[in-house]
Amino acid sequence: MRIDRFMLQNLLNKRRMASLPQTSIDAAAVEVLCHASEYKQRLLQLIQGARRRIVLTALYLQADEAGEEVLRALFAAKQLNPNLDIKVYVDFHRARRGLIGQENARTNAQFYREIAADYALPIEILGVPVKKRELFGVLHLKGFVFDDTLFYSGASLNNVYLGQTGRYRADRYLVLTNAALADAFVAGHEQILGQTDVVQSLLAPDEQIAQAYKNSHRSWLKQARGACYPQTGERQPDALNASLLMGMGRLNNPLNKVILATLGLAKQDVLIYTPYFNPPPALAKALKACIKRGVKVTIVVGDKTANDFYIPPTQRFSRIGGLPYLYETILRKFVKTNQSFIDAGLLDVRLWKHEDNSFHLKGISVDGVKHLFTGHNLNPRAFALDFENGILVEDQLGQLSAKLQHEQQQLFVNTTQISHYSQIEMMRDYPEPVKKLLGRIKGVGVDLVLKRLI
Repeated sequence: MRIDRFMLQNLLNKRRMASLPQTSIDAAAVEVLCHASEYKQRLLQLIQGARRRIVLTALYLQADEAGEEVLRALFAAKQLNPNLDIKVYVDFHRARRGLIGQENARTNAQFYREIAADYALPIEILGVPVKKRELFGVLHLKGFVFDDTLFYSGASLNNVYLGQTGRYRADRYLVLTNAALADAFVAGHEQILGQTDVVQSLLAPDEQIAQAYKNSHRSWLKQARGACYPQTGERQPDALNASLLMGMGRLNNPLNKVILATLGLAKQDVLIYTPYFNPPPALAKALKACIKRGVKVTIVVGDKTANDFYIPPTQRFSRIGGLPYLYETILRKFVKTNQSFIDAGLLDVRLWKHEDNSFHLKGISVDGVKHLFTGHNLNPRAFALDFENGILVEDQLGQLSAKLQHEQQQLFVNTTQISHYSQIEMMRDYPEPVKKLLGRIKGVGVDLVLKRLI
């Protein structure tokens, strides 16, 4: 009976993957960038070179030096070319606040209005309220389109993501030039994110937009949960093929299903990048199944000090700074539970750390053939709450192998391989404020809730 269930699931996984619309792309039209400085340079080049359309989708465009540089570049492009269609989609709630811990700072929306006042011709800056409260879900769709070029990264737009001051947040950066793929990407976002009764202009005064979306939000949310990119095309066996994916919610989430199906079909090796180690049960089960059938699984995760919420012991502690330690406790437990697979060479866990920089990479590679570029954090929140997307590239002939191996080599330089769970700190090793916070969390039994929301 167990074999029958496995065979049935395997068949369903194959059918799911075979049913994906795919667009053939030219390997020469694919770039894989490796550093935040390249991200910034290429982004500004593409803004300046666009002639017909620019569509930017990110969690946020921050009110800081890098954010201003990008925003002014967009406005400048519009002034030079009035026919250039420019849309910027960001999370509505995130745009209407500043950074965590900076309650009195100007909001991102205020910043947008200040910059817009300097220019005669406007651009569209739109806030998308995925849920009525940021805690329960955000716009986590990523990707930029410049004419026929699709630039996909999990990165948002601010100083650290763009390496503005030397300090950077490492991510993945995929540049694809393909008209059909760019068209499908833009059309998918406009179908869902272009609904003006819910999606709000962030250039309007706060008092006009604070409540405007709520009456239509429920029906919009239902539509968004069933959304997909209007991509057409079938797999070409000897070509490089790409599939656009989006999804939201626990049930019938196409992106989540593709992630699990891809892992379920793995035969030789799996490589996973994730900044926050907190796999939901379905993902943990899929990884365990891979290892048990002899598939080598490599997981690259940021060291707790490379987490964007990390607060050094020399600085004043706040509760948000407990998150990296909570993630580390989850990782240590995972490694300890699976120590025998590490000993057998079937599990390779690597911690990324480079000076005071942070780690934000997401993605999955399977058997050197299927490569998922995504902003999906592979955690319970991404699987259930946030609006996520990604690009699955199928490379049967290994046309991107050299580029992806170069990316991997650059990343692995700054990783430490974990050979035993004792290499990972325990709670008793943490600073006193962290120990008190985590002890309090466990004492009131809310750690399960936290794990579902992070």
